[in-house]
Amino acid sequence: MENITSNFTEILILIFILITFLQSGIDKATDWGGNTGWLKDHFSGTILSGIVPLMVAIILVIEVITGLMAIISLYHILAGIDSNMALYTCVLSCITLLMLLFGQRIAKDYAGAFTLTGYFIVCMFGVYILS
Repeated sequence: MENITSNFTEILILIFILITFLQSGIDKATDWGGNTGWLKDHFSGTILSGIVPLMVAIILVIEVITGLMAIISLYHILAGIDSNMALYTCVLSCITLLMLLFGQRIAKDYAGAFTLTGYFIVCMFGVYILS
């Protein structure tokens, strides 16, 4: 119980990361056609238009890995092992969000890029408190 009360912030951030990235990765996997179709249109006319399926596959894998790392990190914190995995999870989530931000900026979807800022702040706060 002490591990929970002394690590509320870290636990809540990891749950946020878990929900955000694992759900997104699962959604991409279960609705591959819908996601790639929408993104092909989203990136049409950009330098990324020809590699949309590859980009979606890379993001899908990274999101699922990030979500699974969040589960492992939660276990480590609750078991009192250490918080190193939690730090790596927060860093990977920031890298993933930067990849998504890059895509949104290339597509000139500034509103979508702005939306990612809130997610990035949460993940960077995780990096900050775990460093």
